[in-house]
Amino acid sequence: MKPTLVILAAGMASRYGSMKQVQGFGPSGETIMDYSIYDAIRAGFGKVVFIIRKEFADNFKSIFEPKLKGKIKTEYVFQEMSSFTEGFEAPEGRTKPWGTAHAVLCAKHVVKEPFAVINADDFYGRNAFENAAGFLKNSCTDNCYAIVGYDLLSTLSDHGTVNRGVCGLDEDGNLATITERINIAKRGDKIICNDGLEPEELSTATRVSMNFWCFAPSFFSYTQQLFLEFLTKHGKELKSEFFIPIVADQFIKEGGKVEIIPTTSLWFGVTYKEDAPFVEKSLNELIEQGEYPRSLW
Repeated sequence: MKPTLVILAAGMASRYGSMKQVQGFGPSGETIMDYSIYDAIRAGFGKVVFIIRKEFADNFKSIFEPKLKGKIKTEYVFQEMSSFTEGFEAPEGRTKPWGTAHAVLCAKHVVKEPFAVINADDFYGRNAFENAAGFLKNSCTDNCYAIVGYDLLSTLSDHGTVNRGVCGLDEDGNLATITERINIAKRGDKIICNDGLEPEELSTATRVSMNFWCFAPSFFSYTQQLFLEFLTKHGKELKSEFFIPIVADQFIKEGGKVEIIPTTSLWFGVTYKEDAPFVEKSLNELIEQGEYPRSLW
């Protein structure tokens, strides 16, 4: 059974200031998502599921259907505030969606096979998809999920601070914790994190989550149960969010294993508008190296 790729594309990207998920960065107008889907196809994925807002559906389909028809199956899932809430009513004034774990949960009815989850606006690289596909085909079970771990140093921006999920490892080298650290930036030859937590200086060998996860279908029923618990505790808060690391953390506490998949791929993304030229330059360099054709489709 071929694994599925789930792409989180419901965010509007407030810091970047536009709907960056459908901005073209490649020489033929390719989006960052195009490169992820291209890598997924050659790594052996059989389906891509876009998690989007309903109002973006026509826009998305007009962009991706002509390119992907006959190359990979496609599904479109809407992250609705009322999905999987079982009658729980969001507080008046809440407009923020319930977060990344809820977004993935919205794909429950269309994903029945092992699957990977990625962000729409991050470039993950060919090796990351190949290694993730290998895990999903050979090692993923109800009790063993995985995350692709990137080197923190290679994920920083020259144009401002970033937030990263810092991976803590257990004695076997598997994921023990993910700690969300904010305001991370390079200062000289040091990586400094100004968020009041310790340590303030992070090692250059630190592994971080860029939200590239690998799950078995059992993730859905497990997450659905945790989401209802989350709503009971935090559902009346206007900005509370149910993130994937919340689910992974509880999964580990209850005896599950989350492997860290290494990768030689470089990660890059568009956190700030000023990052866009770097993304274009990086893609052009990969094309010059023969990693990608000038026109993907």
